[in-house]
Amino acid sequence: MLNIVLFGPPGAGKGTQSQKLIDKYNLIHLSTGDLLRSEIAAGTSLGLEAKQLMDKGLLVPDEVVIGMIDNKLKEHREAAGFIFDGFPRTVPQAQGLDKLLLENNTEISCMIALKVDDEELTKRLLIRGQTSGRPDDQNEELIRRRVQEYNSKTTPVADYYAGQGKFCSVQGIGDIEEIFASLCREIDALKERDEKKN
Repeated sequence: MLNIVLFGPPGAGKGTQSQKLIDKYNLIHLSTGDLLRSEIAAGTSLGLEAKQLMDKGLLVPDEVVIGMIDNKLKEHREAAGFIFDGFPRTVPQAQGLDKLLLENNTEISCMIALKVDDEELTKRLLIRGQTSGRPDDQNEELIRRRVQEYNSKTTPVADYYAGQGKFCSVQGIGDIEEIFASLCREIDALKERDEKKN
């Protein structure tokens, strides 16, 4: 199974690139936001628990999110692999995910980070804000704070995967197709290594 954690700050182009990777490698997209919405819509016990917390403005605990990911893994046992988007964001989440994948006889293949400097991100998000209608994309100070928070919270996760020899980064500035080609080179090299191992 090819399990990729696609990593990058807001505005790095994760959404665009993850869709292209899903199409090319036949992966299942695992976005925690989508998972929460679909579990809530389906009225599952995890969904109802998450909704009660979200209605109070509280964060959904890791074990609930991990439970939802577990449901998705079991639903797609025959999948070629998964692309994790927006999760894990903390080391405990990464550890929880490792444990869950191990129980499902698989593991994270690699975390790939899209590298984009803060100035470029700010510029991209302000441009996106002109069409997205998202208020958090229209305020420069808010954008800078989001990027800063992302950097401080997620660096330990990158270090965690680097410690396992499962981290690489790709330049996220430039032509969409060029960035995609760089991502594919990393993934193909990874698949080749895995095939040699087995």
